Amino acid sequence: MAKSSVDMEDIQTVDLMSELLRRMKCASKPDKRLVFIGPPGSGKGTQSPVIKDEFCLCHLSTGDMLRAAVAAKSPLGVKAKEAMDKGELVSDDLVVGIMDEAMNRPKCQKGFILDGFPRTVTQAEKLDEMLNRRGAQIDKVLNFAIDDSVLEERITGRWIHPSSGRSYHTKFAPPKVPGVDDVTGEPLIQRKDDNADVLRSRLDAFHKQTQPVIDYYAKKGNLVNIPAEKAPEEVTKVVKKVVSA
Repeated sequence: MAKSSVDMEDIQTVDLMSELLRRMKCASKPDKRLVFIGPPGSGKGTQSPVIKDEFCLCHLSTGDMLRAAVAAKSPLGVKAKEAMDKGELVSDDLVVGIMDEAMNRPKCQKGFILDGFPRTVTQAEKLDEMLNRRGAQIDKVLNFAIDDSVLEERITGRWIHPSSGRSYHTKFAPPKVPGVDDVTGEPLIQRKDDNADVLRSRLDAFHKQTQPVIDYYAKKGNLVNIPAEKAPEEVTKVVKKVVSA
């Protein structure tokens, strides 16, 4: 009970009612600890917020957690900043330690979605060790499986209106006039990363790095392949069914 009152002290008065309502809604939800794996453009970024809200989970991104720990000047955050200031990679042990701290937040009470971690088998093993100390484990690893050629079509067809951020796709959501923004009539651009050569190189790196992690979880029996080439609303239905099971 004391812990709950401490949690509440961290919440602004204006947000108190919405936080109480959130906790009431979430009280009956089962705990879920999920890992989302998928190449750029696979749609996991679209599904994360939907599943996070539906199952009362927190979304843990290593970049966000590191920045928060550094800003909070926690002991681990100070160590992480020292490494980053030297241009070094933050060690796996430090990242997992910061993750351990992040899981104590009230919003992570029902579990989490890990996105972008683990990237290596060593990281997956260290994550398992940390969760074991908490008496927990990863429940499901969702692999957003999609053919590289489908990703290429998705990503290389994207066009952006720079000043508004409006996005178009030559096949799936074309502008009324090719290459021109519907609202302003200004020209559309493609991001530098949205070309086939850059994408192929990113996909090669992703497959080489991530396949061993996928194999690791497949051996543990908690990997589920998600047919990510389907329309987003169809993928959401599949993901909700998998997470609920």
